[in-house]
Amino acid sequence: MDIGVLTVPLGDQSIEEAFAYLSGLGVDAVELGVGGWPGQGHLDRGDYLDDERAQAELDELLAEHDLRISALATHNNPLHPDEERADKADRELREAVELADQLGVDTVTCFSGLPAGAPGDTTPNWVTAPWPTEHADALDYQWDEVAIPYWRELAAHADDHGVDLAIEMHPNMLVYEPTGLLALREATNERVGTNFDPSHLYWQGIDVTEAIRFLGEHDAIHHVHAKDTKVYESNARVKGVLDTTGYTEEADRSWLFRSIGYGHGEGHWKDVVSTLRMVGYEGALSIEHEDSLTSSREGLEKAVDLLSRAVFETEPGDAYWAE
Repeated sequence: MDIGVLTVPLGDQSIEEAFAYLSGLGVDAVELGVGGWPGQGHLDRGDYLDDERAQAELDELLAEHDLRISALATHNNPLHPDEERADKADRELREAVELADQLGVDTVTCFSGLPAGAPGDTTPNWVTAPWPTEHADALDYQWDEVAIPYWRELAAHADDHGVDLAIEMHPNMLVYEPTGLLALREATNERVGTNFDPSHLYWQGIDVTEAIRFLGEHDAIHHVHAKDTKVYESNARVKGVLDTTGYTEEADRSWLFRSIGYGHGEGHWKDVVSTLRMVGYEGALSIEHEDSLTSSREGLEKAVDLLSRAVFETEPGDAYWAE
């Protein structure tokens, strides 16, 4: 199991500088943004797609720092009701899949996207309850008429290239929890799975290790983000966890994204790692730093330090005591 890093917080460094820094921390893998909200500061799709020389130079740089690419990342909304925005997000996703294939990377991380609530609407609509009944109707429209047809086609494109689509379950997206992820997978193909990011599950009240077991039973975990969340009960008891307070108004929020270990302790993260191994996941734990209470580098370094004590570096041995 590898310790990885989504390199977006190191955008003020060149790719060479970022790789050298991460290698020095003992990081094994990098997740590189190639579009959407992660941007493409370290890996411009247009500069690498179909360019064998540029791809070879990237391979050499990775080998120099003993790193591998765990995934290419392009988080955007390909189901957006604005056709121009949806087309851009779709192009990013399709080209990310093609580039991943050319680079020998087996995973693209992304969002499911979120449609409007009805034809002609201009704003994506996150439905969180089935009543009044127009909301249930909106949800049926989003799934049956927009999401499933789109993702069937994209999943077929991914399968043609031998690349998995790892969807991050994220509120304000159509797929935001494990049963929704599994529903989309069952409606498409097995290339569709999850980029398992526990940070969005914690504040929804989802048991993270149970979610790992649930998705692991279906071999639906394609990639993992190592990202923590802390629920601040003094605020949550008053206003709940559906909190629209700005992320930089930390003292007034019900929850915050935190560096690994600052939302849940080391013992919990060892349980996460152990449960991932139980369901057969041996890939990267890609640290995504979004903790506004610390700097990117300090947050990354503390996360690497904790995970270095939690991950298993060897394969399981024979259970000689059970023979």
